[in-house]
Amino acid sequence: MKKIAAVALAIVLGGSAAQARDLRIGLSQAPTSLDPLFYVAGSNTEIALNIFEQLVQQDAHQQLTPGLAIAWRAIDDTTWEFQLLPDVTFHDGTKFGPQDVIASVHHIAGITNSPSSMRPYIAAIADMQEMAPTVLRITTKGPRPLLPNDLSRVAIIPRAMADAQPSEFDGGKVAGTGPFRFVKWTPGASISLEANPAYRDGRPAWDHAELRFIPNDGARVAALLAGDIDIIDAVPPESATAVSDSGKARLVTTPGNRLIYLHIDSARDVTPFARPAAVQTAGPAPSRSPLRDVRVRRAMSEAINRAALVDRIMNGQGIAAGQYVPEGYPGYNPGIAVPKYDPADARRLLNEAGYPNGFGLTIHGPNDRYPNDSKLLQAIAQQFTRVGIATAVDLQPGSVFFTRASKLEFSVILGGAAVETGEATGILNPLMATYNSAAGAGTGNRGRWTNTQFDALLDGAYHTFDNSKRDTMLQQAAMIASDDVAVIPVLWLAQIWGVRPGFDYAPRTDGYTIAAAVKGPTK
Repeated sequence: MKKIAAVALAIVLGGSAAQARDLRIGLSQAPTSLDPLFYVAGSNTEIALNIFEQLVQQDAHQQLTPGLAIAWRAIDDTTWEFQLLPDVTFHDGTKFGPQDVIASVHHIAGITNSPSSMRPYIAAIADMQEMAPTVLRITTKGPRPLLPNDLSRVAIIPRAMADAQPSEFDGGKVAGTGPFRFVKWTPGASISLEANPAYRDGRPAWDHAELRFIPNDGARVAALLAGDIDIIDAVPPESATAVSDSGKARLVTTPGNRLIYLHIDSARDVTPFARPAAVQTAGPAPSRSPLRDVRVRRAMSEAINRAALVDRIMNGQGIAAGQYVPEGYPGYNPGIAVPKYDPADARRLLNEAGYPNGFGLTIHGPNDRYPNDSKLLQAIAQQFTRVGIATAVDLQPGSVFFTRASKLEFSVILGGAAVETGEATGILNPLMATYNSAAGAGTGNRGRWTNTQFDALLDGAYHTFDNSKRDTMLQQAAMIASDDVAVIPVLWLAQIWGVRPGFDYAPRTDGYTIAAAVKGPTK
């Protein structure tokens, strides 16, 4: 029998009733929905973490900590038992219990139109039973040692909302158990929250928190320096020095876990935005997409000068990436190096693949989702063009781009993915597992890369309780994906906040801004 002990860690919210006041936060991204279980999107998760809670939570370094469950253990390889907090109520006054967890899982399973489903986090669950008012037993389809990690991504909603549509949440039916209660949402503009006086860890230090969505980097920085905002996220790298030298704000930074990458349509023989015949002059044009050839994908990776992107585009606020989780995370493979920048070898690989004169390509990406996303894509396009891949760029608002990308309308896209579960399956599964929506696999695999050996190793890792053996499987899976260039890693974003004098925030590797964790001056 294997047991996992959960050690309670207190979250210091700071302040007292006498110090309570209003907090103004400027965020770079607006949510697409207030349903916390609708869509794996960082902007949605960030808002949810202020209102909802999970059975198991992640601290600022993505280590698992108790949430609505104070302890959990594996009774056997397929049976888990969670001891729940007593006397917790939702914001609507209903009492929290095992049935709400069951309802939350059913809610995820019932959503059919998510652009990036949360089903991977519940895919292993076979059955759930209330054993007592504060005891939940979960049976899995097979050994699932990472179930607590999976559940750290599942916000708990009231059982009455199990069959609700996301639109009902967006219409104001928002009730969690977290430190703040929902007051008002003005889509694209702001969300207003108020302190939950019955919060289990004590009333937050802030009476009200206003989360303003300011996607324009310059406007967000200006609002901070003008004193209109107390804390902002995603300080643009080019503004970091100006903020720190202003005397009106300071920076709080940490290396992040969000990977900026290129997803490649490696599955289709005909892809809409790669045009070999248009520029091919030597010999017959290949009959299938050049992106199908691993030599072309390797050439694309070698054409990218990652160090220059970090230094010149990101002003040093990032780390060149060669794999899918940062160093220190379970599944990191020390044998995978950052791909070399080698334009000459990239041209050699293209010639070897049958493209001595390159080919035409359009790459797509958002212009408002990640720090300097449009600049990064433009720079990468120029680097591709230098090795013979004549590349154009089509930038779109994220709200448009991600919907179209999920419909597989593009050939090469720039995206970002965080290590959501704190270990490698949280990124290997959604980005590179063979797409199977029913099984919750590859839900973000917009290139439809597939490899049976990779899938087998990933599946084995999911079922292996031995941490060392599981880590080896994840490393091996990462090597397969790297060798076949399933995804081109580009860089890891640094997480950068700007805070006014007297305010403080403990930086999180996931980049989320949680109002209850912001400390500020007393009245």
